[in-house]
Order: sequence, then structure tokens, then C-alpha cells
Amino acid sequence: MTDPAKAAVAVDAPAPDFDLPRDGDGDGRVSLADLKGKKVVLYFYPKADTSGCTKQAIGFTERAADFEAAGAVVLGVSKDPVKKLDKFRDKHELGVALLSDEETDVCERYGVWVEKSMYGKKYMGIERSTFLIDGDGVVKQVWRKVKVPGHVDAALDAVKAL
Repeated sequence: MTDPAKAAVAVDAPAPDFDLPRDGDGDGRVSLADLKGKKVVLYFYPKADTSGCTKQAIGFTERAADFEAAGAVVLGVSKDPVKKLDKFRDKHELGVALLSDEETDVCERYGVWVEKSMYGKKYMGIERSTFLIDGDGVVKQVWRKVKVPGHVDAALDAVKAL
């Protein structure tokens, strides 16, 4: 279990690198190193095809052209296996890349793998969080405990301001 305070990614610090499998046919992977020179909106969500996660992914999809026009790539990360991400993408016609962090290695490095509580029961899960990374791989903004309404617009505004 990672202590989020110890693993917290700080603004103006280098973003932890990652190389994760993505949705889609074949053995596609996405790494931060491959995106050098592009702004990256890296958002972590708890679980594919749940209410809040679906609304968030649809929101990013609806604004995908705006993010692209602003020079940004949007990547969603969850613990779900690639096959589940494929079903999620197809069911909701999602247009953003979905990455699988089944081992939670990247989630831990970004400090989003945390202890949660529901109905008095404690468990480990992903804290809905977003990181804006510039073209040099430096974190420029961090949103933690994200509330879905309005978040996509806030992220897009931050990308445009970068």
C-alpha cells in the first residue's frame, strides 16, 4: 500500500514515466516517453463502465477534438484488463485511449492507489485524479478527488493556458 503523501506527484516535478497496454486490437502500448513534445492529460478513474467513470470518459470523448487542437493527448488509466477496456470503449463509443494498469504500478507512482471506505468497509482503489503534463514531461497541474461535473472543461482550460 502506497502512502499518497509519499508518492504524491508535485507540480513542476518530472512526471513518472509509464508504459502500459491500451485498448484496441493487437498489443498496443502507450508510454509517456513516446509522447514527448505533446501535452498529456492523464486521468485515473476507478472502474470502467460505472456511472461516474462513464460520464467522465464520455465527457473527454466529446471534447477530444478540442484537446487535440490544443496539442494535448488524453489518456484514461484504470486497473481494468484490456478486454474490459475494449468493451467499455465499444459500448459507449469512446474516443480517448484507455490504458490498463492491472498491477497498479503506475497508480502507485502517481499516488492514486489509496485506501478507500464504503459503508464502513475499507479497501484499496483508485482515487479519481488527473495530471496535466507538458511536452517536456513536467507535471503542470494536479487535480485530486475529482468530481466529474465540470472537470473536462477545467482540464481543457488548463491545457489551453499551458
